[in-house]
Amino acid sequence: MLTHLALKDFAVVQSAELAFGPGLTVISGETGAGKSLLVDALGLLSGLRADSGVVRHGASRAELVAEFSLADAQPATDWLRENALDEDGDDGRHCQVRRVVRADGGSRTWINGRPVTVGQLAELASHLVEIHGQHEHQALLSRPSQLALLDAYARNDAERRAVAEAAGRWSDLLAERERLTAQGDVSDRIGWLEHQHAELERETLDADSLAQLSIDHRRSAHAAGLLEACERAFAVMDGDEGPSITRALRQARDTLQRVAEHEPRLNEVDTMLDNAAIQLDEAAVLLDRIRGDLDLDPQALEALEQRMGRLHELARKHRVTPEQLAAKRDEIATELEALRGADERLQGLDADIAAATRAWQAAAEVLGATRRDAARRLSSDTSALIAELGMGGGAFDVVLEVLETVRPDPQGAERVEFMVAANPGQPPRPLRKVASGGELSRISLAIEVAALGLDAVPTMVFDEVDSGIGGAVADIVGQKLRALGERRQVLCVTHLPQVAAQGHAHYRVSKSASDGVTQSEVQALGAKQRQDELARMLGGVEMTREARAAARRLLSDAG
Repeated sequence: MLTHLALKDFAVVQSAELAFGPGLTVISGETGAGKSLLVDALGLLSGLRADSGVVRHGASRAELVAEFSLADAQPATDWLRENALDEDGDDGRHCQVRRVVRADGGSRTWINGRPVTVGQLAELASHLVEIHGQHEHQALLSRPSQLALLDAYARNDAERRAVAEAAGRWSDLLAERERLTAQGDVSDRIGWLEHQHAELERETLDADSLAQLSIDHRRSAHAAGLLEACERAFAVMDGDEGPSITRALRQARDTLQRVAEHEPRLNEVDTMLDNAAIQLDEAAVLLDRIRGDLDLDPQALEALEQRMGRLHELARKHRVTPEQLAAKRDEIATELEALRGADERLQGLDADIAAATRAWQAAAEVLGATRRDAARRLSSDTSALIAELGMGGGAFDVVLEVLETVRPDPQGAERVEFMVAANPGQPPRPLRKVASGGELSRISLAIEVAALGLDAVPTMVFDEVDSGIGGAVADIVGQKLRALGERRQVLCVTHLPQVAAQGHAHYRVSKSASDGVTQSEVQALGAKQRQDELARMLGGVEMTREARAAARRLLSDAG
């Protein structure tokens, strides 16, 4: 819902700020005062093309700001979140859009203080504001919008989801078949992969085996040096090359034990020497075992080097490290399995695609039935309302066009066109081709009232919807707008007192001249001011007692 609109140096408006609430807000004023400027401002904030003509004479730029409450606009909240434009710390409850148009014709746009493109602004605005006026940008002139309104009227969310899911399933299967078909004859590929897999399978590629291979190779390659080092160590420990370390430790302990009674700390030294002797004995045992394991075997070394050479060659071939060969082997095995089942899968896919097509057709038929029923009811209700709105003999028809396609469409098997005959005897024509702006506005109002504002857009704007009517029809137009305001926020620019009296809130636009420059001002009207404004609309410049009495009666009847 629109809560605030601020204009600065926009056309003939120097500065204006308007607050809006729920229900019907009417905007009135003398001819030429600039009533429709508010609609034009919302149009620019909805992404319409801007030019330098909207900048007030003598100003460098025009600035427009609108603030919305998103409590009744979940699609807008979702769009903001998806585009990372939601307001931090606000739980997504509010949104601000801003546009600046420079005197040279350029413009910039922001959403929640972040720069965006005009296209993004238009996308967001499509979830927030719907303008019904005498211009081409009306939402109901768009066939996708017409289909969305018909579906909302039919309340067929579950049926539309079923159709979209069936179409998505069909598309996924078709893409899989195209991918498999694009591979062509895979027999050569299978043979090549089988050869590669066999090469890798002949090798032990787990991490522990590769680590042990590296250890074995280093030991075998340095066996001579290891044996020599072990022999020399034994010689030193046994005393073959000088005093024995073990014998020297024993003699040191004997010497200290004879005098230890005189110095207790020597007992600690004796314990340490005893532990050292034990460690020497254990070291000698392990050294002897290692010496026994060492073998100067050139053939064993050659076998190890050959195996390492094969691994490095395979790693180069597959452009991986030796440690990644196991993963490569598994990857090849997975591809082989997929390729071997490709022919069988292709045959199965044909059956699956046919089944998915039938499922979509069944779901689309159910959806189409809801649309046909809703089209009949909406056509009847809207035609009746068109007659009430002063277009007697006019007719409205929702025409469903069956698509000539074999491809399941996520939106269903038909498209919609709103057709209208504005006068008796005229052939129905598409709504988007209706020439009269006033008729177009009233038809749009009739459609929205008939649909009870079921489309998701929370704010509807009607510009001069009462053009060319008066009397009892004006009363009906006002009543219908007020009824629509019970379901949606409605803004209406009007010149009829019967319509203005139905508003829950009322703004007056007036113009004045200062230093030869025309300016427009916007004022929120209180109860007394509303009565005066309605009297002016009824009686002209001079407000008679009769006009005031009629104004009071209009307000009383509306209340």
